[in-house]
Amino acid sequence: MLEIRWHARAGQGAITAAKVLAEAAMEEGKYIQAMPEYGPERSGAPIRAYNRISTSPIRQRSQVTTPDLVVVVDPSLLETEDLLAGTDAAALLLINTPEDPRVVRERLQVPGRRIFTLDATRIAREEMGKNFPNTPLLGALTRMAAEVGLEGVQQQLRRELGKKVTPAVLESNLRALERGYREVRGEESEGEQS
Repeated sequence: MLEIRWHARAGQGAITAAKVLAEAAMEEGKYIQAMPEYGPERSGAPIRAYNRISTSPIRQRSQVTTPDLVVVVDPSLLETEDLLAGTDAAALLLINTPEDPRVVRERLQVPGRRIFTLDATRIAREEMGKNFPNTPLLGALTRMAAEVGLEGVQQQLRRELGKKVTPAVLESNLRALERGYREVRGEESEGEQS
């Protein structure tokens, strides 16, 4: 089972991304969960969202406390949240930042961690004209985790957004998703680029 914890601020689309990911996995025959956690419902407040994806039924009904993958949608949370809580050395970190994974590793002082970075904010602004880094990060996550394919996420994004936005906005989101998939940078281990 893959367990994912998203760290974001309200309004950045982490809850929508968790939902799209879960529904894409479900369409591929997986068992899924997607759930939000937030306090005061105000834009900019820190929030968390969670996913579980499995090939067998999921019996747990709680928050994800030991994630295999942590997605940081807002890089300012690196300074204020305990993003590594409940993780072990095998957990992957995906962080929205223009910085190289090695620089982030040194700054966070997490030797041996598998860190992936993506300038999702830049991609979102270039492709969508708005700061919705959730879509490029969803593309990056799809590349990192084999549990869900890019094509399935594209189809689910079309279903989720197709009824709500213009065709041009939908296409800009699909471009941002694909760029996230292509542009994510990772470091498998010390000194090894993926």
